[in-house]
Amino acid sequence: MNIVRVIFSELVGMFVDDGYLALLALILIAAVTAAVKLLALPPLPGAYLLLAGCLVILLESVRRAASRR
Repeated sequence: MNIVRVIFSELVGMFVDDGYLALLALILIAAVTAAVKLLALPPLPGAYLLLAGCLVILLESVRRAASRR
């Protein structure tokens, strides 16, 4: 049973290295999706918003990683 736990942990680690980064990305995707679907935001500005949000999240993640070192 321990080997299954190790394999699962490694698989999750391949896709989610920084949990905070993944959580913020999911929140951003949900917020932009809601804005496009519920608030009738046109898809192209929604895409720009998604791109800008991802860049901000990535820069924040890099900044936090650099401050830890």
